[in-house]
Amino acid sequence: MALLPILRYPDPRLHKVAEPVREVDDRIRQLVRDMAETMYDAPGVGLAATQVDVHERVVVIDVSEEGNDLRVLINPEILWKSDELQVYEEGCLSVPGVYDQVQRAARIRVRALNENGETYEFDAEGLLAVCVQHEMDHLLGKVFVEYLSPLKQNRIRTKLRKQEREALRA
Repeated sequence: MALLPILRYPDPRLHKVAEPVREVDDRIRQLVRDMAETMYDAPGVGLAATQVDVHERVVVIDVSEEGNDLRVLINPEILWKSDELQVYEEGCLSVPGVYDQVQRAARIRVRALNENGETYEFDAEGLLAVCVQHEMDHLLGKVFVEYLSPLKQNRIRTKLRKQEREALRA
């Protein structure tokens, strides 16, 4: 397994739309293992392939306290969203150190393939629902900060560019 470099906002590659996985093969299973290792190491609760510059519809999620409930979503699709909304404070491995309130559907139903290429469905609410929607946004080329006001987006871009410049000098 290998740790993968995570793209940082505002990298334009984060806005690329992911292609469907044509076949769940050993290459995809290796990608899933590497993504999971990267997510746990970061540490985070979700990671989309887009964030590691692989533009295929693959997501790994683990919202458990113990970090022992890995969910693999290949070619995920949301089948249903509740009308009820919830506001959750979100962060993102591609936008380090930035957290803000985002409104999303409170409950969803999802269909995806697992790492064996088998179709499965599940219902999600709370943090899992937020995480699935957040990671699926990545597959569409959208980063959570795009839900924020233009002023906040500019402040975040400026902050992250400054951090990057300082890191290069160090």
